[in-house]
Amino acid sequence: MGSGGRTVDADIVRPRDTSRDASDAPRRKFEEHMSKRGILTTAGVFLLVTLSVAGTVLSRAQSQTTNPATKKKIVFLAGPKDHGAVGRHEYEKDLRELAWQLEKATNLRNIETIVLVGKAPRDLTVLEDAAAIVIDGSGDWQRNETNVLFQQAQATDLRTYDAETTAFLQKFDQLIRQKGIGISIFHYTMWMENAVGRRYYQNWLGGLWIPNISHNPVDTWKMSPFKIEHPVLRGVKPWSFRDEVFSRYFLFDNPKRTELMEGTPSNASNGAPRPVSWVYERPDGGRSFVWGGSDFHDNMHSVEDYRRYLLNGIIWTAKIDVPAEGVAAPAPPEL
Repeated sequence: MGSGGRTVDADIVRPRDTSRDASDAPRRKFEEHMSKRGILTTAGVFLLVTLSVAGTVLSRAQSQTTNPATKKKIVFLAGPKDHGAVGRHEYEKDLRELAWQLEKATNLRNIETIVLVGKAPRDLTVLEDAAAIVIDGSGDWQRNETNVLFQQAQATDLRTYDAETTAFLQKFDQLIRQKGIGISIFHYTMWMENAVGRRYYQNWLGGLWIPNISHNPVDTWKMSPFKIEHPVLRGVKPWSFRDEVFSRYFLFDNPKRTELMEGTPSNASNGAPRPVSWVYERPDGGRSFVWGGSDFHDNMHSVEDYRRYLLNGIIWTAKIDVPAEGVAAPAPPEL
């Protein structure tokens, strides 16, 4: 949402609130009737005050329900389908279906979603009033792939970016810091080889996945929420699924980061149980959410707790209260 409201000069004459006149008419008529008979008693005064307060509360509640300015806008940035078999790394499908679920959730209101596919727009106007941004796409590894935000590593010296990318990243970073915009990043998006990109990720996310040191095995994974209280874990139970999961992250000491989900691969050669997802409360007041899975698209249709976990994380970054039972949304259609 945009910060603040429209400024109005104090000496502008505001139009008369005729809706209030209409709502006050019964009270004035009753008051005149009672005054003529000299029986405007203490009980009558109490009744009038009660009716007036009730009307004010109802008016405010209706305003909050119907006022478009109370909406939270969540922008999804999906990388193109630039590699992989059908059903894998379906960034656009995954994000469109998450957006659909947020708009169809039975216990959420006033959420607007926008899905953009390809490189993030260099004109950031569409992001200026966003409460949160969700990014799922390819890493910066291969020259023939497309990272949503960053230049591909093979086109750089691994220490700098070209002028266009540098200017864009500075504007993007300034925007999310100034407005406290939430950030969610999934899966392969975390693959970052350029040192400048790693510095941005560390600042935004509070942790890193480092190529050739971290790993991302395909296996049947058991996902277990850590035994802590956090809004993102509301209504989320352990689940198992087959997926490629980015893990073995570098999580440097940071009291503002909270690991939420532990992943255990069924094949011991793929590593011990480790954190595969966390949230981070940034110094600028914004919130971030990192999740290592989301390769196999069919999981979006078959695993309810997986979907709920992602939906909870996204709305938490948008500073929307997570319902006690977690986000309740129907399974999405194939989009």
